[in-house]
Amino acid sequence: MFFNIDIKMGKIIINEDRCKGCELCVEACPYGLIEMSVEVNHFGYHTAQFVNGKECTACKFCGMMCPDFAIDVYR
Repeated sequence: MFFNIDIKMGKIIINEDRCKGCELCVEACPYGLIEMSVEVNHFGYHTAQFVNGKECTACKFCGMMCPDFAIDVYR
């Protein structure tokens, strides 16, 4: 017997104080779950934001691409 189980359950947290808005994480996410915010942080950068967490697989591509270590990935 085989079961089709959907294991997507990742979560990311973006530290807005560290994010400089380079958008590398947006391009790295294979599911398109990160987009740029219309609001700015206290440095004046548009920061990344996590959307639709139900589809995240915690692949960590976004965290690996972030040059400022602003993304923590949890499973």
